Amino acid sequence: QRQMCIRDRNGEDNIITVAWAGTVCTNPPMVSISVRPERYSYQMIKESGAFVINLTTEDLCYATDYCGVRSGRDVDKFKEMKLTKVEAEEISAPMIGEAPVSIECRVREVKELGSHDMFLADVLAVHADEAYIDKNNRFRLNDAGLLVYSHGEYLAGGRKVGTFGYSVKKKQQKKQKKLDKKSDRESDSEAEMAGKLKTSGKPGMSGKPGMSGKLKTVSYTHLRAHETL
Repeated sequence: QRQMCIRDRNGEDNIITVAWAGTVCTNPPMVSISVRPERYSYQMIKESGAFVINLTTEDLCYATDYCGVRSGRDVDKFKEMKLTKVEAEEISAPMIGEAPVSIECRVREVKELGSHDMFLADVLAVHADEAYIDKNNRFRLNDAGLLVYSHGEYLAGGRKVGTFGYSVKKKQQKKQKKLDKKSDRESDSEAEMAGKLKTSGKPGMSGKPGMSGKLKTVSYTHLRAHETL
């Protein structure tokens, strides 16, 4: 799973979670993402011709799921998920400060394929959290706990850490439990109801960029060598 950041012509920012993303060329460095035309972010990408790919981690699992099931028409995802905006250097778009790697991209071509349109894009800049670059200047991205999405499940280090839509389901379940509690109180005392409800908390978001708080610009070839896309 990747989180794409885009900005429309009115300066509005949005995040979309995309499963279909990957490297298509090493020299020149190019990537592709595939998006359904009916998605809110689709028109934003077509208008701006640019986007940022942010790699996701276990710590970003909740936000990754939320940004994939909630529309930017209705919510400010940066605000709701308490994510840090970091301005990109080569394009007009934000990066996610908490992501270990952010890749600035300029759209070269749009291919209409069917259910999805493919955006072929040139890589303009790559930013990596210095926390994952060791003293030998080796990029140790495996230490970031990268997130994998497979058949509706989010995996990190081989462990399941979430399922598709779980960020929303928790809220719906909590709301339903509150309604159930209110209904049951009409016939039961508060003492009888105590302990019946379970709370489901959201993983904390620090709102601080990455582990180190520092970004380092690296070459895409350096990044590609570690098979991150």
